[in-house]
Amino acid sequence: MKQTALITGGTRGIGLGIAQRLADDGFDVAIFATKSLDVVREQIAAVNAAGSDTLYIRGNVACAAECASCVEQTVARYGKIDVLVNNAGIAPKVRADLLDTTEESMDEVFGVNIKGTFFMSQATAKQMMRQKSGVIINISSVSAFASSVNRAEYCISKAAVSMMTTLFADRLAAHGIRVYEIRPGIIKTDMTAPVAEKYNRLIDNGTFPIRRWGCPEDVAKAVAVFASGSFPYSTGEIINVDGGFHLKSI
Repeated sequence: MKQTALITGGTRGIGLGIAQRLADDGFDVAIFATKSLDVVREQIAAVNAAGSDTLYIRGNVACAAECASCVEQTVARYGKIDVLVNNAGIAPKVRADLLDTTEESMDEVFGVNIKGTFFMSQATAKQMMRQKSGVIINISSVSAFASSVNRAEYCISKAAVSMMTTLFADRLAAHGIRVYEIRPGIIKTDMTAPVAEKYNRLIDNGTFPIRRWGCPEDVAKAVAVFASGSFPYSTGEIINVDGGFHLKSI
């Protein structure tokens, strides 16, 4: 029986790269995202091209009820969920000094990045507990530990995702469910395009020991390792996919 992966935000950037990689690895793939199917039909076809059966579910990850519905629809189609990838995430619409961060921006970012990750994990964990197996992979960011004072809401939300990894790993280990975290660095996507000039300078100046942009495929490869079940005696682990940015040197 083929394995099934549920990926949030899987129609662009990192999420699409993950969906394509897991399809290549033989998973059937359910993708949960906000856009209409007509808008993302080409991306879904690209995932299907790998031989995967692909289910597209439109919804808002910031709504707990819609997360639960997504899980129900995925199980109705495939009978189980072997891997959940909590990839959906947004940055603030306006990068503003933390002293000027608005309640509206914080609510929007926290809704997707914190509530979405939490309630999708919660709903999926209950299904995986019935299965007595499963893997949950959270896509956080180097912003979980690196300060960016002009996007405080994003950094705080990613730090929260890291704690969620710890909490769910602790809670679910006894049920045969493992939880992991991947922290991407500077990945070339439409989200980072507006600040490409800044990141190009940082790369050129050696801020990242591996002097290049990351790409969605780099993150997808790390997801594939965790999804493969190759670490049966590990949970709560973190892989940094950041070109060595997390290293400290003098």
